[in-house]
Amino acid sequence: MVRIPGGTYAMGTDHGMPFEGPVHRVTVHGFWMDRCEVTNREFARFVAATGHGTESEKQGWSGVFDTTAHEWRPVKGADWRHPEGPVSSIDGRQDEPVVHVSWDDAVAYARWAGKRLPTEAEFEWAARGGRSGAEYAWGDTLRPGGRDMANTWQGEFPAHDEGTDGYRRVAPVGRFPPNGYGLFDIAGNVWEWTSDWFSQDYFQTARGAVDPTGPATGTEKAIRGGSWLCAGNYCAGYRVAARQHSPRDSGLNNVGFRCVRDGGR
Repeated sequence: MVRIPGGTYAMGTDHGMPFEGPVHRVTVHGFWMDRCEVTNREFARFVAATGHGTESEKQGWSGVFDTTAHEWRPVKGADWRHPEGPVSSIDGRQDEPVVHVSWDDAVAYARWAGKRLPTEAEFEWAARGGRSGAEYAWGDTLRPGGRDMANTWQGEFPAHDEGTDGYRRVAPVGRFPPNGYGLFDIAGNVWEWTSDWFSQDYFQTARGAVDPTGPATGTEKAIRGGSWLCAGNYCAGYRVAARQHSPRDSGLNNVGFRCVRDGGR
């Protein structure tokens, strides 16, 4: 894990989606954060130790983005062991982030590991990596010097992915440069669950908060960081202030998680 120092920062943006603003100052205390997204290898250890069955396995299907048909499809037999469906497997993909895990699956893993999911405020603070006001986790230029800094959709979504970053789906963790705090894939690769409920207008009332934990109730959970499906013409979710939401029982092949632990002030 990586120690993330505490601090006060300007959270959100006034130049993105309406629910990403307004910019407001919040304070977070220091904490520890997983250097990488939780991998198939790590999740397998958890399942072996606990016998945990994921929501996707119980439901018998999960959401898969079909890169050939260029659309989302409910696929029978898709789960964390079979990311693209029953004919696929995670053999040789142990270092890829686990996907098709619901919010409750992520929470179960975190508790087993003696950790928890990050709040939205913690995630954005960590993603900024000490770069106050920057657009991305590495600065204000998407591809500095023509270099791909994250696993994202290269081209027009959903029709064409040029794959210039070397990947046309989830990449093994740690293949792209870390941010200023030493966190890998804090942008791109997979969206990551946070502990917060999602609200369209929560930021309107969050000014001056210390260690905010989001709305008290909601219908969907906030996800952060963007994924391999994010493109400039779509969601641009690789921006540090980008946020989206997903039902807590949802499993998709572009959503995973990482954990945090209290401390590190």
